[in-house]
Amino acid sequence: MHYDYLIAGAGLFGAVFAHEMRKRGRTVLLVEKRDHVAGNIYTQERMGIQVHMFGAHIFHTSDKEIWEYVNGLAQFNHYINSPVAVYKDELYNLPFNMNTFSKMWNIRTPAQAKAIIASQIESLHITNPKNLEEQALSLAGRDVYEKLVKGYTEKQWGRDCTQLPAFIIKRLPLRFTYDNNYFNDPYQGIPVGGYTQIVEKLLEGCKVVTGKSYEEFAEENAQKPDKERDTWGKLLYTGMIDAYYGYCYGALEYRSLRFETEELPDMDNYQGNAVINYTERSVPYTRIIEHKHFEFGTGKGTVVTREYPAEWRRGDEPFYPVNDEANTRLYERYKALGQKEKNVLFGGRLGQYKYYDMDKVIRAALTMAQAE
Repeated sequence: MHYDYLIAGAGLFGAVFAHEMRKRGRTVLLVEKRDHVAGNIYTQERMGIQVHMFGAHIFHTSDKEIWEYVNGLAQFNHYINSPVAVYKDELYNLPFNMNTFSKMWNIRTPAQAKAIIASQIESLHITNPKNLEEQALSLAGRDVYEKLVKGYTEKQWGRDCTQLPAFIIKRLPLRFTYDNNYFNDPYQGIPVGGYTQIVEKLLEGCKVVTGKSYEEFAEENAQKPDKERDTWGKLLYTGMIDAYYGYCYGALEYRSLRFETEELPDMDNYQGNAVINYTERSVPYTRIIEHKHFEFGTGKGTVVTREYPAEWRRGDEPFYPVNDEANTRLYERYKALGQKEKNVLFGGRLGQYKYYDMDKVIRAALTMAQAE
């Protein structure tokens, strides 16, 4: 069969693009290397709980059109992201706000908190931050940095903060109000029943092949007789752009993640919050997610996931692009190759080597679809 578009990857970007093309009367075939659709926002029901299989995903946006778009696909609840940080035997609210500062310094007023932070910053005499550590210290002072930034960041990146470039932390959100809402966006929530249903609705009417990479599919398809072979007008590739070009300029860097999920049928409430971060470097995981709290679950049993940062090697799942200067230059070379292609599009965080929040993924996919 001939398709107008072959889409490599049935994650959020590919699904939104496929949906928009179908609305325009185009034919679409998707090929997904995993055995399920929805990419990293995939949720799976366990013990009656929607489990975020690839880390916590909280939908938040300031884009009213995108909010209305997703609410047309699922009912969203009123979940507000309010993580807690654990440092040794101390608990702090995130983001850094007056609840954090009050607990840290036994104070009550914004003026007191500002004075302490300003005094710590002044005592360090950092005028030109040379690395991430100096940058964070110059923004928040020593106490916030040592307890809540240093260990967590070093676990995320797998190296000391003194070895990380300063530009990774352009700012640290210091809020001088007693407000634990992590995001500033006016629209926020979790889809009731999980994220997988959203992607499944987007893909209605599209043919989807799972458990097969684009490369495997293309090779198998090429070996078929002409009359059995699928053809397509354009390819949307949402995998790693460097892999598409056979790493001809070298491999881009990523950070990976490993998840340990545990079902606890005899425990109703493991930690009292959906997300708790562990900021000491000696604790191997960065956070523990208790999934039932995303949907205010009160039933018997719970499911928790420990999230471990990991070095990425070829064959591992890439989660976060390492957007330092060297990798950005390398990506620009691959991007230039892509721009020469007449019938190949690159989308998503891997195809465009860019970290995307979910609302920005949808907006980018809609923009690409509108240009077609």
